Amino acid sequence: MNVGVAHPPIVKTLRWPDETATQAFAADLAKCPALHLAFIELHGDLGAGKTTLVRHILRSLGVAGRVKSPTYAVVEPYELPDLNVWHFDFYRFSDPREWEDAGFRDIFASPGLKLAEWPEKAVGFLPLADLVISLEALDDDLRQVTLTAQTPTGVALLQATSPAPL
Repeated sequence: MNVGVAHPPIVKTLRWPDETATQAFAADLAKCPALHLAFIELHGDLGAGKTTLVRHILRSLGVAGRVKSPTYAVVEPYELPDLNVWHFDFYRFSDPREWEDAGFRDIFASPGLKLAEWPEKAVGFLPLADLVISLEALDDDLRQVTLTAQTPTGVALLQATSPAPL
C-alpha cells in the first residue's frame, strides 16, 4: 500500500454483463503481484455487487470455505500461506474510537491486501486507496464498473485487468 503517494488518477470504465465477468476480473486481479500490498475501496449501493466481487477475489487467491460479509464484525481476516487479507465493511461504522480500539491503524500499516466496502463511512481514517472500484447495477446482472487508480500500485492493478494500453 502506498500511503500518501499520490499519482495522477487513471480512470477506466467497464461493463460486466454477468457474474462470470466479475469472476474473470477478480481472477485477473488476483494474478497481479501488486495486489499483495494493495488497498482497494469498493463503492456502490446495496446490491451493487461489492461483496460478490470480494468473494471472487478471495476465491481466486485461494481462500477456501465460507466467505462471509463483515457487516456486523466490521472486518474479516483471511490468512493465506503468503498473504494476509482483511475484508472491511464500514457500513455500520459510526464511532471513531472504534478505529483505534479495533487496531485498524495497525492493520492498515501492515503488509497485505485490504478490501474496504463503504469506505465513505470511515473518511478521515483511511489512507489513500490504491484502486477505487465503483459498481453500479444497471439491471439484475449488468454492472457498470469505474476503476480509478490513484497510486503506482493502483496503476499496476488496473493494467493487470486490462490488456489495452492506458
